[in-house]
Amino acid sequence: MMGHIFPWRSGNRFALLIDGPSFFPAMLEAIAGAEQEVLLELYLVEDGRCSEVLVEALAAAARRGVEVRCLFDGFGSLRFGSRLRQCLSEAGVALRLYNPLRWRRGLHNLHRDHRKLLVVDRRIAFVGGTGATDEFWRPGEAKSLWHEVMVSIEGPLVAHWQLLFDYQWQANVGRRPWRPEEAPGLDRLPPLPPQGHGMGRLAYADARQNRDIVQSLVRSLRRAKRRIWLATPYFLPSWKVRRALLHAARRGVEVRLLLTSHNTDHPPVRYAGQRYYHRLLRAGVRIHEYGPRFLHLKMVLVDDWVSVGSCNFDHWNLRFNLEANLEALDRSLTREVEACLAADFASSREVTLEAWRQRPLHKRLRQYLWGWMDRLVVNLLYRRQ
Repeated sequence: MMGHIFPWRSGNRFALLIDGPSFFPAMLEAIAGAEQEVLLELYLVEDGRCSEVLVEALAAAARRGVEVRCLFDGFGSLRFGSRLRQCLSEAGVALRLYNPLRWRRGLHNLHRDHRKLLVVDRRIAFVGGTGATDEFWRPGEAKSLWHEVMVSIEGPLVAHWQLLFDYQWQANVGRRPWRPEEAPGLDRLPPLPPQGHGMGRLAYADARQNRDIVQSLVRSLRRAKRRIWLATPYFLPSWKVRRALLHAARRGVEVRLLLTSHNTDHPPVRYAGQRYYHRLLRAGVRIHEYGPRFLHLKMVLVDDWVSVGSCNFDHWNLRFNLEANLEALDRSLTREVEACLAADFASSREVTLEAWRQRPLHKRLRQYLWGWMDRLVVNLLYRRQ
């Protein structure tokens, strides 16, 4: 996006949709009601009941004359089979893949499109952290295997999500849809507006080219006065984020982290992130490990400021991925996010400093091993690029 940053826009309506049985029917309803255009950008897409229902809805929209465009990540969609791809193609759906794996491309294969967004008729957008797999939603079942959220957006902000998708769609084939002076944003991070009704902003990351999304987070952490509640499934934060969390806790801000327990799809990432526990706990940060299911949501509440979307705020995401989050200062959404996180904290096991110091040797060794591996790989990649 040429280094430009999207500004704040007022007059939007937001709704927090918790778990697949809540947000997938809403997304499918929007697709079923589409009259002109459906845009879908996803990282994880796999064969299963969820993707079958989604493909059926997209194909039905295309057959009735709606323009349907899908941008899926080339790695995240490896398990999206030829049968469903053919269904999309025969219905007239345009499907593009971001950075398909090529062995000759070497480390460039690490660059992934991690965004998750749906835009319908430039009227409504859904953004968050879902994929199209049975872990997020099994049609007809009341509970999902993975805990995730999406936010529905109506209002002026939808145009920005449309623009983000259109830019990446064109960039995927080497085209640029506008000149730099025509980009709709600012060169610097826009100032925080007062909280009100419907105030929101699109924050994004474009691998190393733009880190608006983490710069905005760090600014909010540094300005926190009352609370910082942060949920992420992969806790490998950058030094700036860790330092901001430590400083906030030391000045009396309530800092609470909602992280994964043994229910995780990447245990080594969890162990590597645990090397930060001791220092955080000593500073007064409260750490909660969510037990009922795999915690996949990425959501931050700083005082009344909300950030929710695809970004895990880890150094892997921010170096290699396309990411996108909704930032909002909206009283209604703040209350919904607060209630969601409070319920998740109540369903979690809190890790205390005393208990952490008494953890058995095998856990210490596992944490040390994966932490060392994480540092080694990151250092090697930084030297190579």
